[in-house]
Amino acid sequence: MSNNILDIKEIFKVYPDGVIANRNVSMDVQENSIHALVGENGAGKSTLMKVLFGITPYQGGSIEYKGSEVKFSNPREAIAAGIGMVHQHLMLAPDLTVAENLILGMEPLRGKLFLDADEAVRICREASEKYGLAVPAEKKIRDLPIGVRQRVEILKALARNAEVLILDEPTAVLTPQETDVLFKTLDGLKAAGKTIIFITHKLSEVTRVADRITVMRDAQAIITRDMDDLDEVKIASLMVGRKINTERIPAPVKIGSVKLSVRDLKYTNSDGVEALKGIDLDVRSGEILGLAGVEGNGQTELVEIIAGLMAPDSGSVTIDGTSVLSLTPRQIREAGLAHIPEDRMENGVAEVASVEENLIVDRYYKPEYNTRGRLYWKLITEKSKELIKKFNILTKSSKTNVGSLSGGNIQKVVVARELTSNPGVIIAAQPTRGVDIGSEELIHNLLKQARDEGKAVFLISADLDEVLKLSNRVVVFYDGEITAHFKDASKVEDVDLGPYMLGIKKEDAASGKMDS
Repeated sequence: MSNNILDIKEIFKVYPDGVIANRNVSMDVQENSIHALVGENGAGKSTLMKVLFGITPYQGGSIEYKGSEVKFSNPREAIAAGIGMVHQHLMLAPDLTVAENLILGMEPLRGKLFLDADEAVRICREASEKYGLAVPAEKKIRDLPIGVRQRVEILKALARNAEVLILDEPTAVLTPQETDVLFKTLDGLKAAGKTIIFITHKLSEVTRVADRITVMRDAQAIITRDMDDLDEVKIASLMVGRKINTERIPAPVKIGSVKLSVRDLKYTNSDGVEALKGIDLDVRSGEILGLAGVEGNGQTELVEIIAGLMAPDSGSVTIDGTSVLSLTPRQIREAGLAHIPEDRMENGVAEVASVEENLIVDRYYKPEYNTRGRLYWKLITEKSKELIKKFNILTKSSKTNVGSLSGGNIQKVVVARELTSNPGVIIAAQPTRGVDIGSEELIHNLLKQARDEGKAVFLISADLDEVLKLSNRVVVFYDGEITAHFKDASKVEDVDLGPYMLGIKKEDAASGKMDS
């Protein structure tokens, strides 16, 4: 007798624009297991899970759940049947508290009409303790760093007692420490009889937690099997059909003058908390300065102040020796700054605009593209097609809405725009968050190319492997301060960073300033 809780058979899904997302995909998921679903962005993984969860209609095939054929017409039906899903792009109400988001759809009432806010907080805290995911129940979502928001999404699904839990890139916004906590949670859920489908691009996670695996490529399931002797190299070859370089890159020899300089930068947030406590750092031409730290320790505020999106309490920011704090974001970009934001959906793209509109949104007003308010759309389309080809953006057309692309391809749109803006300084905040291994390699190579061309690259990432692989120097952030400065990243391991990331250790007068 089969112990499969799910049998997905010959699923066929084609979108109205003719793109085939799933081409006769079959996979089986065993009860009480952790099943990894891997493949490059655009391979069809998320679409397949949206089909299962009742979000996306499909044209062919069938799904058996617990031995019976099902076809959910909406997520509510899937949830009622015992299937939960945490999406790659967060689906939270920013103006509601954590507790209010958690109980949406199952609100405790005081009387017949009014929300019992105290009971909502109690439910949230109880779920938080039960699953080992710490969240501030009474804080609004908009006031939380993205890593904590992701935790809320995971907890929201767990609180509904799903028997099958679909996690779409759940660790994309988590630090290694937070990922460890999540994996312990998943092990506990498996021990309690739950089944987890784990969509990820991080192959080390697959080999660490998965019992079985399905690999997708070009809208098809290539293989479903037990993990057994599969390692990262074998999985990568199944995903992309070629060898992926995972080695650290030697530091370049030619490092030039200071391009970006931050001095004594201070910022207090709306809650009265000192988010930045006198930050000093320099980024020089021809180098990548990596910033490591648990999210929510001031990195977001630092980046947004440099980019002109926030104003500090005091301090200075200069690009090529010129102060930029009084400039608008556009003027700062004109001064030579490119900014790959940490949240591509919130600050990187306009979802309802086309790929080509997103690619030229920072330059449409320039004479090359515009005369007296008249845009040269033929030229814009031509330039966009060149970028789509160069950056390997998988889209049917340059006129396709960005919101319909996979997460990795949306990120490539952002990277293509920023790296072709003729910058002298590049801020790359979480540049490979939620992208597949092929896209990650492309983005890493582009950042290294920018460095080798003499650009100053400031890399902010929660992925320590990424920081150590790319950086020449590394600074560590904790509680709004730089707690350590490693001047040669090639001699640093992730275990060296941990105590400084957690505030256990701190160098005296640590800063990221260039040596005198």
